[in-house]
Amino acid sequence: MKHRLLILYILWGIIGIVPAFADNNQLDSLLNVLDRTIKNHQIYKSQRELRIKKIKKQLAKTLPLSKERYLLNERLYEEYKPYSCDSTIAYLDNNIELATAMGNASWVVDSKLKLSYLLASSGMYMESIDLLNGIDKKKIPAALKLQYYMCYDHAYGEMGCYSQDRLSKVKYEKISQNYKNLIYQLLPKNTDEYRQMQETSARDCKDYKRAMKINNERLAQAQMGTPTYALVMYHRSLIYNLELNSRQEMSCLALSSISDIQSAIMDHASLWTLAKLLYDNGDIERAYTYMRFSWNETKLYNARLRNIQSAGILSLIDATFQSMIEKKNHKLQLNLILISFLFVALALAFIYIGIQFRKLSATKNALQQVNFKLQSLNDELKSTNDELSESNHIKEEYIGRFLNLCSMYIDKLNAYRKMVNKMVTMKRTDELYNMTRSSEGLSKELDQLYATFDSAFLHLFPNFVEQINSLLEDEGKLIPKKGELLNTELRIFALIRLGIDNSSQIAEFLRYSANTIYNYRAKVKNSAKVERSTFEDAIKRIR
Repeated sequence: MKHRLLILYILWGIIGIVPAFADNNQLDSLLNVLDRTIKNHQIYKSQRELRIKKIKKQLAKTLPLSKERYLLNERLYEEYKPYSCDSTIAYLDNNIELATAMGNASWVVDSKLKLSYLLASSGMYMESIDLLNGIDKKKIPAALKLQYYMCYDHAYGEMGCYSQDRLSKVKYEKISQNYKNLIYQLLPKNTDEYRQMQETSARDCKDYKRAMKINNERLAQAQMGTPTYALVMYHRSLIYNLELNSRQEMSCLALSSISDIQSAIMDHASLWTLAKLLYDNGDIERAYTYMRFSWNETKLYNARLRNIQSAGILSLIDATFQSMIEKKNHKLQLNLILISFLFVALALAFIYIGIQFRKLSATKNALQQVNFKLQSLNDELKSTNDELSESNHIKEEYIGRFLNLCSMYIDKLNAYRKMVNKMVTMKRTDELYNMTRSSEGLSKELDQLYATFDSAFLHLFPNFVEQINSLLEDEGKLIPKKGELLNTELRIFALIRLGIDNSSQIAEFLRYSANTIYNYRAKVKNSAKVERSTFEDAIKRIR
């Protein structure tokens, strides 16, 4: 999204046509991009510092007097030129000493010219002029003549621009113009420097249409995020300034500032100029933020001229900002007093609500306790009803079975009576005696009784065997033999499930001794997964 926005503004810069109603939105969007760029400025500085670090590592490996060392110093000069004035001067001084020691006159002149240009840009005009005057004009190589004239033009041009004396100003501007004439003769027409001079000349002559046309040509060759783009946009802002179009001037300065920061340039002429315009338009907070950031960066760059230029604006914006802060603090104090009154009222309201809430809470707790008791009673009643229902169902089942069994035994007893009567009548007493002495018939009846019991019980509790085995360890599980529904152990716990837990009663029903029944019960409980004391209670809960 940010890149699309920047492309939009580049196109706008080239075409120079923006609908009036869109100016505010476009400027606000650009300022938002600038805010984010300032926030991320350390990222761009880190990239430059990484490049510097790599070059310094290479420099440490070079010989003291070598071409390679000179060229690496040149690269460090290029990296430091927009980043640190002191470091730039230091590496140019190193190269002057190195070139002198190596006897390379061309390198000496080149380094001195670069140093002169830098000194003039930093406000050290006399030092710059003295350095130029110290160069023997006859020994300047032809390839450096143009650079030589440009240094003089720059030094006298800067002096004319910032001089407070009218006569001196006219004198310096005249000297600068003379050097410009010499530069025009040597400067190739297809260079950006030539077009820049043309643009400046058109701007000075108030031919803004021609100046904008030349700027469009320069802008078409510049890439966003580079020092060249920042400079071209700054020059474009100067045209809009002369045309009194402050909105587009600020937009150009914003784009120039973004490119400066992305290029890790510490000399922020565009940014502090933009801050001044924002201040004039009433955006004090943003103007203060931009000016403070620009001031901090300028101090790190340590260029005397820029410190002097920005100090006055910073003081003005800072004073206004402090005044605004004081007004906000006063307003904040009034608001705090009002909030305090509201807080007291709110506290009283909370106290009242708290009292009512406690009363309501006490009532709610009482109702909850009543509801809890009612719920407990309901649960008990439900449990009792379930037990009664189950008990009734068991009784109904076993009463039905008992009646059928009684009827069957009455029929058997009547048949047995008829048989005994017949055998007595027929005087077959010996045969009758042998028949009654055998217990075979009793065993069959008991088997029939237990089969009936097993069937009835499993009809009521079809999963009894699986459920009781789930309470036992694997080695103690109760498995009926083939053809059996329940074995003796299962019948014992089936009777316990039905509520018959007295060992004597169980023994009487199963035809065992009470001690045998006790042993069976103990043996099974020893294999239980649960506590022995709760095992039979778990049996009684089987459904």
